[in-house]
Amino acid sequence: MNPSKCDAIAEIRKLTDNYGCDVYIEATGHPSAVVQGLHMLAKLGTFVEYSVFGKETTADWTIISDMKELTIRGGHLSPNCYPKAISMIANNKLPMEKIVTHKLPLEEVHKGLDLVNKSSESIKVVLIP
Repeated sequence: MNPSKCDAIAEIRKLTDNYGCDVYIEATGHPSAVVQGLHMLAKLGTFVEYSVFGKETTADWTIISDMKELTIRGGHLSPNCYPKAISMIANNKLPMEKIVTHKLPLEEVHKGLDLVNKSSESIKVVLIP
């Protein structure tokens, strides 16, 4: 589901007879995805945060504790994933042309960070030394 093209919360509610998700995995790093996930989750659901944020994010904690009694989990990539990812890229097993949306010279690092913080405009930004 692409939340820029539909009301993802309404779609999940419709698909689940207004129940909501049992598990929501946030992996975009965009603050609105946190709020979206809290509203998508069913009571006693699990919210998994699996991304890196460029700035602080806030949410209504009454949804987490009082209204839904959610379980919150945090995670990130393990150190063992990088060799496999590098191998997959080297062997052309990942569609990098679909993943890398911007290539910028290193001097434009600030522009790259701005693109990353606006996730609707980029997926991955590569800085070229």
